[in-house]
Amino acid sequence: MNNKYKLPKDGGLVKESAPRDIVHRYERIPTKVFESEYYGVNYVADLICRLVRQHGDNASARDIYEELPPFVLGLTTGRTPLGLYRELVKRYKEGKVSFRNVAVYSLDEFYPISKDEQQSRNYRIHDDFLKHIDILPENIHIPSGTVPESEISEYCAEYEKSIRKIDLMIIGMGEQGQIGFNEPGSYVKSPTRLVELSHHTRKIQAAQFFGLDNTPKMAITMGLGTVMRADRVVLMAWGEDKADVVQQVVEGDVTDMVPASHLQEHRSIEVVIDENAAEKLTRESTPWLVGPCNWTPKFVRKAVVWLCEKVNKPILKLTYQDYLENSLGELLEKCGTYDKINIRVFNDLQHTITGWPGGKPNADDSTRPAPSLPYPKRVLIFSPHPDDDVISMGGTFIRLVEQEHDVHVAYQTSGNVAVHDDVVLQNIDTAKELGLGNIYNEINECITTKHRGEPEPRRLLDIKGSIRRAEARAAVRSFGLNPDTNAHFLNMPFYETGGIKKGELTDADIDIIVNLLREVRPHQIYAAGDLADPHGTHRTCMEALLQALERTQDDDWREECHLWLYRGAWMEWNLGLVDMAVPLSPSEMLKKRHAIYRHLSQKDIVPFPGSDTREFWQRAEERTQNTAKLYDKLGMAEYQAIEVFVKMF
Repeated sequence: MNNKYKLPKDGGLVKESAPRDIVHRYERIPTKVFESEYYGVNYVADLICRLVRQHGDNASARDIYEELPPFVLGLTTGRTPLGLYRELVKRYKEGKVSFRNVAVYSLDEFYPISKDEQQSRNYRIHDDFLKHIDILPENIHIPSGTVPESEISEYCAEYEKSIRKIDLMIIGMGEQGQIGFNEPGSYVKSPTRLVELSHHTRKIQAAQFFGLDNTPKMAITMGLGTVMRADRVVLMAWGEDKADVVQQVVEGDVTDMVPASHLQEHRSIEVVIDENAAEKLTRESTPWLVGPCNWTPKFVRKAVVWLCEKVNKPILKLTYQDYLENSLGELLEKCGTYDKINIRVFNDLQHTITGWPGGKPNADDSTRPAPSLPYPKRVLIFSPHPDDDVISMGGTFIRLVEQEHDVHVAYQTSGNVAVHDDVVLQNIDTAKELGLGNIYNEINECITTKHRGEPEPRRLLDIKGSIRRAEARAAVRSFGLNPDTNAHFLNMPFYETGGIKKGELTDADIDIIVNLLREVRPHQIYAAGDLADPHGTHRTCMEALLQALERTQDDDWREECHLWLYRGAWMEWNLGLVDMAVPLSPSEMLKKRHAIYRHLSQKDIVPFPGSDTREFWQRAEERTQNTAKLYDKLGMAEYQAIEVFVKMF
């Protein structure tokens, strides 16, 4: 399945009428922005295949007795290149490219680690790419994570020496601009070497190692100097979680604290990103600073909200001078006087606010986000994990139930790998104390005999899945939903690998959602519309839903159906995009918090917290309270908290 999910485009830069130099004038690296990862991946795959074929064609121009050296391809690992590797494998199987005369050099490897451990870069690049193509074993060069420590310096020097030439280097980067494991502060001429991983990097990597304690503290990496020697470099980035660092690398100053920024000085470099990773670039975030724009109502709102934040004023206090001094003169030319624009945007934003997310019965709905009829509505909330529903839209969920809509919730994955082993033992011990059976010793042995790098035992995963189902049932029961009839546990197969790396989305996953949609026949659908990593669970679940909706587009219930997107625990929609804002009172916030509390396995002992160690309820409350403050600063009514949604259709 190809990752094509993106938000509908509404207004923006009119690129056709602006010279290329004007559009890109803030950018210090040639940058191509594609509407989704799928199109970016195809562009890079086209480039690789073309260069490999051209290299092979050069054989005819060489002396018949002179052996053609292989085309040298530098490769990165992690999630960024996954889509590219799948596309290259597909093209190889279709006979469109051969890798028999290609040599690869991998960028990095954890240390120490065995090549047989699933977390190793060696294992990943073989599993994702190399074992599926016709590359010769002698042409595969990957740093070894098992070299004795006493020999590691000499080994790194030999690896560096072996890289005489890289024809094309394909890389991604970390959230702080890391290339490979070149951490912030790395020297621009650094060679292949052993490095100590920062605490931040180890926390990011901890997810795949089932906790920080299991995460290696060292790694072998090509140096920045090694990468800079490549004849040609392509830097890829997908998803909004890379947007900040993309902006720093493409538009910021060169600095050792953002290692990838040194690529600005490479003689042949291009950045290939999707629209989500590009959202902080000037041409995407504030295109009125770049050139002429298409001023749709939503785009006008985006510009006015930006202006309010820039000059620190509410909407109705913006002046003619504010618009002129901040490059919004074209907006005045196209859309009327400043005071009329102020009133129009104020009303537009105010009309997003509603206490009736399912529509208010017997009310004029001409300016309301949701239609009043039919009432009550059939509502289907999709939750990627068994707690995203209450964390991200718990207040709206509770209100839909209390307003007597027929609300269903679908938990797309089991969430089993996010349950700590200690939580399992506690639950097993509780069952024993209640006289419900004693399997404590059996499960304890299952836990203690696990091997690092191997998938979790199925017996253990089943118990962890049961724990998360019970917690989800308790959460929705706490505000009046019947979990026996209205909570659906889909257990989508792509997730059930027993490890952090998930399988590919298949028809089996899509069919599960199609069947549920046709069973519920919803008037409203809510789903997690995260724009981050295309290969993360949230994005995969979104892709699955969109595929299912595509297959049901001719069903009669689709005529009255609308899709609303909420966000995960970490980020919120820009107010320029929002179509519905549901205010929450202090008591509703408390109900939502208590529902989140029911997910005990995720409370206090979060296995993979990333760089944010707060509990989910704390992140969710701060996010919704900040949204309420933004509405207040723009001149709207003051609320305790607000949950916001974007309408997909």
